[in-house]
Amino acid sequence: MKSHVRTLQIAFTYIGTIVGAGFATGQEILRFFTRYGHWAVLTILLSTALFIWLGTKMMVLARRVGADSYEDFNRHLFGEKIGSSISLFTLVILVGVNSIMLAGAGAIFQEHLGLPFQVGLLLTVTGSYFLLKRGISGILQINSLVVPLMLTLSLIIIFNTLGVPGAERFLFLDTGRSVFGAWMSPLLYTAFNLGMAQAVLVPLACHTEDEKSLVRGGILGGAGIGFMLLAAHFAMSSQMPGILQYEIPMGTIAFRLGAIVQIIYLMLIFLEIFSTFVANIYGVGVQLQQRLPIAPALVTPLLMLVCFLFSQFGFSSLLAIFYPIFGALSLVWVVTLLRAPITPPPSDSTSGKGSKGVTIVAVKPDIRVTRK
Repeated sequence: MKSHVRTLQIAFTYIGTIVGAGFATGQEILRFFTRYGHWAVLTILLSTALFIWLGTKMMVLARRVGADSYEDFNRHLFGEKIGSSISLFTLVILVGVNSIMLAGAGAIFQEHLGLPFQVGLLLTVTGSYFLLKRGISGILQINSLVVPLMLTLSLIIIFNTLGVPGAERFLFLDTGRSVFGAWMSPLLYTAFNLGMAQAVLVPLACHTEDEKSLVRGGILGGAGIGFMLLAAHFAMSSQMPGILQYEIPMGTIAFRLGAIVQIIYLMLIFLEIFSTFVANIYGVGVQLQQRLPIAPALVTPLLMLVCFLFSQFGFSSLLAIFYPIFGALSLVWVVTLLRAPITPPPSDSTSGKGSKGVTIVAVKPDIRVTRK
């Protein structure tokens, strides 16, 4: 029973890390999949397969090499110098993304609850701080709450779309866009999201004792991501091309389903922002504890303060420059992950920290596990 619960927690955390506010609003799915018409179903299936394969491989490999943070993991993939540089660039992107998500949380409080913008920011930061005091278990708990709600909303949207005229259009939708663009899109989408998710999935893997739970969680989580992609694409395809004009395309669909679904949808957008913010802060904090000569207890508050200050300004222009670069870098990162062997090379004296409380000692020609 404990193993099955851990599997679900890993799967929910994987889904919750990938499915952020951009996913919830529908903009990501519209941009990377739905606008490519009849190609979208096939490209979503490709993206799902990559999420299952590469997400699982990343977690298993991170556990076996004893990577406490995504910087440790990148050093293993690229070497000491290049890995540190990639991790530093990832750090900048994550701080920018967190600042924008924090601003988005403030906007929800202001626009939909009638509360001041700063109240939304402060409540989000305060709630995140107390949740992060629980460590990785806090991230597992928040995603175990949010993700089942997201999956439920996806089912509601599917059942309501079935009765809409044109519901079958997701299979036959015409598109004027290139075939090359259609098939590059899932590669970019998967690479970018896994590049961001490593901040959470790597330390999660290191704190997981049972590798089988990681494998099952990775498979279930990747499949869940694919299901939610298909559900959103199915709903938005029935509203094409008019839905392209909306800033929050999924919101236009949810708002047609009644007041209760509207409330659930708005709550989910905030919870997705909150859960992703918490997870990213945790992952970045683990890396900064390795880089900064300050007390670990101060790292998280200082990191949140930086995000809070940047959320007061327009950070979008900076990310508009960094995002394409990070997208290209993510493709290189994914190719390197594809080529990386899952098990460390055998060595007479190679040893690494596996899961929490376990030391994995690799000795030719076998691997022995000793308990501390």
